[in-house]
Amino acid sequence: MNSCVEKELVLNELLKLLQLEKIEENIFRGQSQDLGFGNIFGGQVLGQSLSAASQTVPKEKSVHSIHGYFLLTGDPAKPIVYEVDCIRDGKSFTTRRVVAIQKGRAIFTLSASFHKIEDGFDHQSEMPDVVGPENLTSDSELLKGIKHKIPEPLKTFLTCDRPIEIRQVNPMNPFKPEKQPPVKYSWFKANGEMPEDQSIHKYMLAYASDFGLVTTSLYPHGQTIWTPKMQVASLDHAMWFHRDFKLDDWLLYAMESPSAQGARGFCHGKVYTRDGVLVASTAQEGLIRRRDK
Repeated sequence: MNSCVEKELVLNELLKLLQLEKIEENIFRGQSQDLGFGNIFGGQVLGQSLSAASQTVPKEKSVHSIHGYFLLTGDPAKPIVYEVDCIRDGKSFTTRRVVAIQKGRAIFTLSASFHKIEDGFDHQSEMPDVVGPENLTSDSELLKGIKHKIPEPLKTFLTCDRPIEIRQVNPMNPFKPEKQPPVKYSWFKANGEMPEDQSIHKYMLAYASDFGLVTTSLYPHGQTIWTPKMQVASLDHAMWFHRDFKLDDWLLYAMESPSAQGARGFCHGKVYTRDGVLVASTAQEGLIRRRDK
């Protein structure tokens, strides 16, 4: 099987994972993806929750903001049930609340707001001046060079073709980190052709937006998630969708951590198209706990 076919397969598997099964009115079931971390990747429940909410909203309205809280770690060996509460259906805005349930307990909760398209004022921040993705090496290729250091359960996911390819402008060696400013730039795109439905692109972006965001807060301290005794986990996640985009074209994810205190790091990000259009913004606080004992 050639590499292009393999890339299409892993992308189709992710699309299927995020589409969900409707089992009752406003109740959906999603399968889990085991990436080797020992628990469910936060982007999975984020993307699946938005997918569940989107399936209860009229097509003429699109999501413009989501706010989620990670409550418990999920079991990647078991499916997740998503219950959607249709809080409000207005003329311009629609609001949904989603609870992700596993083993009878809520592991994640999401609030999502949808807005009917309107004309209005338009401005945006400028895209950072960074090199393009063409001559950058993908994360999976970089990690192949240090494959012997990666824990066995994670080798397949981290060093093989992924559904979303990531190329970092300023990568850090995860096993030999050096202190640097709390800023990270990553180019990313789907490894194949995506459906035209804009709602699919948005919940796929929600999935991808959790990759690497909280770890930006570790940059100025010379630490990574691989550093012994480090406990790193997402606590919450917020996104604002500004303009339409295509996830099968390159997008730039500009991330920054303006603050870290106690055992929490705060980060925010902006997502731009190749031609500099700001399509989304993110914010996240994460647990960055150093277990010295």
